[in-house]
Amino acid sequence: MGETYWPCSFEKEMIIWLTGQPGSGKTTIANNLLIRLNNHQKKIINIDGDNLRSILINKDYSREGRIKNIKVAQNIAQFLHEKNFIVIVSLVAPFLDVREDFKSRCNVNEVYLETTEIRGREHFFSKDYKKPINNFLYLDTGKNSVEECTDKVLSFCKLDE
Repeated sequence: MGETYWPCSFEKEMIIWLTGQPGSGKTTIANNLLIRLNNHQKKIINIDGDNLRSILINKDYSREGRIKNIKVAQNIAQFLHEKNFIVIVSLVAPFLDVREDFKSRCNVNEVYLETTEIRGREHFFSKDYKKPINNFLYLDTGKNSVEECTDKVLSFCKLDE
């Protein structure tokens, strides 16, 4: 049985997808975005990969386990987007084709985070991770502060006005 998807119909709000290897700063930037955007009286929520895995009790880091987690996050993000939320997803999501498919169906602003700093999460790295190739913002979180990264995301998403 194939999967059924529906296109996102609201363009008023958006989905901000923070992707990158573990320890790249996804959760930190997401938390700062929540603080900054809450000051603008917007409906906003974060779907974090670690929290999602805890809720789903999914400790499967195989390709299939990761795809299952990504698809659940996408479905939740799409549902909340339809309810006029700005949705921040902070999830490794290593598979380019899965991310690109979602971007083709919804108003997704992809932000790729990377660092050369050792942050203690390297044992969770995905060997299959494919970096974005188009329509994304690149941030080196080792060279930019949390505030600088947040400012760049807000500007990229046109939420800095």
